[in-house]
Amino acid sequence: MSLPDFTMDIDHNEYLAEGARDINAILTVTMVGTAPESQAGETDTAEIIIIDCSGSMGSPGSKIAEARAACSAAVDVIRDGVAFALITGTHEAAAFFPEDGSLAVAGPQTRESAKKAVARLRPGGGTAIGAWLRLAHQMFTSHPATLRHAILLTDGKDESESSDDLDAAIKLCEGVFSCDCRGVGTDWRVGELRRVSAALLGSVDIVPDPAGLAADFSAMMAESMGKRVADVSLRVWTPQDASTFLKQVAPAVEDLTSRRTESDPQVGDYPTGAWGPGESRDYHLAVRVPHAGAVGDKMLAARVSLVAASPDGPEVLGEKYQVVAIWTDDEALSTRINQNVAHYTGQEELAQAIQEGLEARRQGNKDIAEARLGRAVALAHQSGNEETAKLLLKVVDVVDAATGTVQLKKKVEDADEMALDTRSTKTVRTKK
Repeated sequence: MSLPDFTMDIDHNEYLAEGARDINAILTVTMVGTAPESQAGETDTAEIIIIDCSGSMGSPGSKIAEARAACSAAVDVIRDGVAFALITGTHEAAAFFPEDGSLAVAGPQTRESAKKAVARLRPGGGTAIGAWLRLAHQMFTSHPATLRHAILLTDGKDESESSDDLDAAIKLCEGVFSCDCRGVGTDWRVGELRRVSAALLGSVDIVPDPAGLAADFSAMMAESMGKRVADVSLRVWTPQDASTFLKQVAPAVEDLTSRRTESDPQVGDYPTGAWGPGESRDYHLAVRVPHAGAVGDKMLAARVSLVAASPDGPEVLGEKYQVVAIWTDDEALSTRINQNVAHYTGQEELAQAIQEGLEARRQGNKDIAEARLGRAVALAHQSGNEETAKLLLKVVDVVDAATGTVQLKKKVEDADEMALDTRSTKTVRTKK
């Protein structure tokens, strides 16, 4: 099995003051090679589109009509040879193309048949997102494809099952397929879809106007079609008794720490999902070594490599990279700020400040909401995160961006608040 090449750049201040134990590094991972495309290889990819057809999708009628159009638009983007299927979701889940629950092979005829099936979709019933995910899991695991991706659309809350049911379904699907989630309108819950997208290494976003669904679905499917290698993990070795966290910090903040699987007490694998040629992501690795060294001591704080799943077991991609710590009494070295680490630490804080501020606003705690959203404004201003700054302006009036002095707007559109919430984790990269 031929796998593409990856490169990794590690950026950190390797010098620690006497007594210090914490190492922070930014790992920039880039897929530079291309996995070979072949006719046989095309069937290694599988796609499932999950469309909410609950009763609320019929009000207004344009919502289900635009959902049909979006599903058809996504089907048009699927490459010949790729396995695909469509699921309709209500208080239960049903395969509506192919109707027998299998996956069809994309081609002119099957794409046309799928779009005819889409045209027959009618709204009715409740919402049980966990049931939809379980059916997708069943259908994906019945097929040998390793690159598995789903798109899930809903307009409402997960009311036809318990929160535990949804959590169990998400757990079942972890590591089996990735899932991009979209909420149309403003009656769905950001937290519910974020639980799905975070665990299944996908994205979550709001489409406030149903007319925007088709373009969004086409873009998501096109991005998925660009993936060439599945199940890439960051493998991190650390000294015995060290503690570690790992977060993706670009293009979005996603904490991977709890997703660690151990192959050895000192070695953990963190899933990063599927990759396409030219794709680059940044990760924040933090290691607390078990003890501080003496001045002049040098320690290997972490060894990082990339591994991909293969029929013969995990295969290491490229070389192993080292994160080194050196203890010094030179304050000019130990207090030197690494701009890349500082930037992403700020971006992580930005996402947290937005979510905490919005929650305080929902709870009616004006002082905390203004303090946290003000901090978010200051961080967005400092880091040049213009998109997030624009979203914040829909929720607060900015008195002074540099100091984070803001006032809550008296009236905020639900769609604007939800857009800020869903996009709070999107980051900007440092300029190299």
